[in-house]
Amino acid sequence: MDKAFWKHKKVLVTGHTGFKGSWLCLWLQHLGACVTGLALEPSDTPALFEVADVAQGMDSIIGDIRNPETVKKVFQQSRPDIVFHLAAQPLVRYAYQHPVETYETNVMGSLHVLEAVRATDSVQAVVMITTDKCYENREWYWPYRENEALGGYDPYSSSKACAELLIASYRQSFFSTQTDSEYPVAIASARAGNVIGGGDRAVDRLIPDIIHALQHKQTLLIRNPDAVRPWQHVLEALAGYLQLAEKLYQEGANYAEAWNFGPYEQDAKSVAWIVKRMTETWGDKLDWQVESDEQPHEACSLKLDCSKAHEKLQWQPKWNLQQALEKITQWHRAELNGDDLRQCCLQQIKTYMNTPNQ
Repeated sequence: MDKAFWKHKKVLVTGHTGFKGSWLCLWLQHLGACVTGLALEPSDTPALFEVADVAQGMDSIIGDIRNPETVKKVFQQSRPDIVFHLAAQPLVRYAYQHPVETYETNVMGSLHVLEAVRATDSVQAVVMITTDKCYENREWYWPYRENEALGGYDPYSSSKACAELLIASYRQSFFSTQTDSEYPVAIASARAGNVIGGGDRAVDRLIPDIIHALQHKQTLLIRNPDAVRPWQHVLEALAGYLQLAEKLYQEGANYAEAWNFGPYEQDAKSVAWIVKRMTETWGDKLDWQVESDEQPHEACSLKLDCSKAHEKLQWQPKWNLQQALEKITQWHRAELNGDDLRQCCLQQIKTYMNTPNQ
């Protein structure tokens, strides 16, 4: 990404107190952007947002995207040039237990953001973050492309597929150069794989569970050791979002569509592979077993075709999966040592930016 482009840009990030939002806000601060965030209080303990002192370099606003007036007020006060919409209910099993909250957040929250964009004439580019799980998963070997059918067996996946349909509808109805809009806005959706990185504390996520088990000498419980996912370091996906936002701002409608951001196919690995390699990287022993309780349905195999992002955005992964696991270990070792975690994050961001493409 172009550091000169981002300097002094006014950027609004929803979901800035979350894991991915915290990393994005630190990166934007490093690039010199003027960042405003809208999100609930951090739900994780201890939250990356707090331990990395993310609020130090931005205007952090606590609010709920399910409240349309709150969203519109923040937009009108901050008058952003660029918007990253990350706020979401992101957990599959939580969505089974709280489906109404999940749909309210992931669908209606996205609607409120889009309506706020309509009411704010400063906005020129919007990146709406959904998920790789928005596809109708047929459990086949081939990676999914952006033009594949949307769907969703479980409430979380379904809610994100609904959000994708909503985004496409608003793009065509209100923000296209073919409409009567006074100011067409370039809006894209981004579908990333399973992001991992230092500071993730979310419940029911594999890497945080592994780190917790290693640190506390506990047996790790996993649900499906054979499940294959497109794992990638969080900075990989964020680099794609940033490059996409630049293109949307500069070239508009040519990039206003859906985009996949995932690892190379060889880094789509099973849960069991991740457990083994993460344990080896950490340098300790770890016992694990499969949970005996009946589990709700989750997709077994999921891969992304990212050739469009490779060709049109010149985006491609820089760190392979083993390198990503090493960066996670480095981060959590720094935490155990009492190091400055804000500086640890910023140093990993700088290292990533200086890493040549594979």
